[in-house]
Amino acid sequence: MSLPLKIVKKRDPRDVTKPTKFYVSTKSTGEVTFEELALQSAGQCTVKEPDCYAVIKALEHNVKDALSQGKIVRFGTIGSFQISISSHGAETKEELGIKSVKQKRVLFRPDKRLKILLSSLKFTKEEGFNK
Repeated sequence: MSLPLKIVKKRDPRDVTKPTKFYVSTKSTGEVTFEELALQSAGQCTVKEPDCYAVIKALEHNVKDALSQGKIVRFGTIGSFQISISSHGAETKEELGIKSVKQKRVLFRPDKRLKILLSSLKFTKEEGFNK
């Protein structure tokens, strides 16, 4: 199986006066919903679809709960999730506080086996590619 690629034209968001450039980007082939994952999982084991849905829903809740407690969530051979922030800098510790936080995000670190999958990906080109 190969991942489709496309060519996109982008402007540098840090300097919109610079000319736009072309970049290679992945092209989505669709999406998989929560319900579809439950149905697929039910087809791969002895548990019925509603049971899979309930387990996945509980997992979703537990991941959010663990992240909100500051825990790193290790998700099997997929990778780990962790909350991260960036903040404004200050000359002294006393100048810092909760209002110093400027961005919150979830970091994902792929597992070694997922990195191997990434290194073995094959790509296909859509119209507009020269090489």
